[in-house]
Amino acid sequence: MAEVGEVIVGLDIGTTKVAAIIGEVTESGVDIIGVGTCPSEGLRQGVVVNIEATTNSIAQAIQEAEQMAAVEVQSVFVGIAGGHIRGFSSLGQVSMRNREVTEADVARVIEQAKAVNIPLDRQIIHTLPLEYMIDGQGQIKDPIGMSGVRMEVRAHVITAATTSVQNIIKCCNRAGLDVVEVVLQPLASAISVLHEDERELGVVLIDIGGGTTDLTIYSEGTNVFTSVIVMGGHRITQDVAHGLHTSVAEAEAIKRRHGCALVSMIEGDATVEVAGVGPRPPRVFPRRFLGEVIEPRVEEILLMAQEELLKSGMMEMAGSGIVLTGGGSQMEGMVEIVEDVFQMPVRRGVPVHGASFGRGQPSLTEGGFAQVIQDPKFSTGVGLVLYGASHQPMAAVEVQPPRGERRPGLGKRFVGWMRDMF
Repeated sequence: MAEVGEVIVGLDIGTTKVAAIIGEVTESGVDIIGVGTCPSEGLRQGVVVNIEATTNSIAQAIQEAEQMAAVEVQSVFVGIAGGHIRGFSSLGQVSMRNREVTEADVARVIEQAKAVNIPLDRQIIHTLPLEYMIDGQGQIKDPIGMSGVRMEVRAHVITAATTSVQNIIKCCNRAGLDVVEVVLQPLASAISVLHEDERELGVVLIDIGGGTTDLTIYSEGTNVFTSVIVMGGHRITQDVAHGLHTSVAEAEAIKRRHGCALVSMIEGDATVEVAGVGPRPPRVFPRRFLGEVIEPRVEEILLMAQEELLKSGMMEMAGSGIVLTGGGSQMEGMVEIVEDVFQMPVRRGVPVHGASFGRGQPSLTEGGFAQVIQDPKFSTGVGLVLYGASHQPMAAVEVQPPRGERRPGLGKRFVGWMRDMF
């Protein structure tokens, strides 16, 4: 766990935006002291496709957050998502030397759960314990101090494509940043927006980002399922651009100002003025027509999510319903259409006061710029800060940059990418 006074930085590199969140650990929890955002230019569906553009976006977001916080950032907890993310269950088993479970025993049994054959082009990014078993007795959450001669763990192992992990790290390094750990974005979002009682009773988290829609199921306080759909809010924007014959930038602005995910909620004869492409004059469309463009794509995304969740066989665990977060969740009618599709109670999630990685861990306070981050688009970034505050600083061997990769000096953060061009 981080010490009082320590500064933790979460870096959410998304398809449409990069968000840098700086938190400071205090006696009462974690204060948010800096927030920076920048449009993301180098990702497609959560995967880096342009290292130079991604590096530049990271640098700008970090600079904005640094100026707000009056600190210099050196290392980050960075999020990762994309269609390459996979999860599976694994078992680990060890014999205990002293008959009483120690922290070392827990570490050993988790290592055993990680000792599985995975393709050479993939790597483990998380091993999340679901339950421990001692001499056959299961449903144990914290085994330390218990007695027995054999301990087992059932774990949820999450893997990612090695090239995707390394490209994320490379972009951070070229922006002058060390990567402390690569963290699954849905896990980070869950930390910041889910209430403890929701995690215990069971809940589905749907995080609609620009390029991906991330799915997570929690039950009995534990992440039991994770999946990623490679379709998000940017696909809706593209539909608006084609349907209204306008630029992608104009379509994004129109979607945010006038978009509605459920046509039946649109009342009256409101219209929307849309700028033409190039020298073409602006045109006027009924707002209802805009809704008719948006709703089918939203429904497609949700039906894909529903299919994936049903295949998991764990939907019955979600006793408290669904929490919707991410930038794509902000559109009018989104909560209502999710309720229609899933026939479950739905709420929109934002980073909540008191959110933490778990009991006894540093929690989000109302200090600093807490009001600034009360927005679904900051769920992942804030969750990364809370994740970092609850973990001992580590140089995770699984996410080291490729051998020979050189990191530019901090003073060259905003021009470091140029070095690789010459």
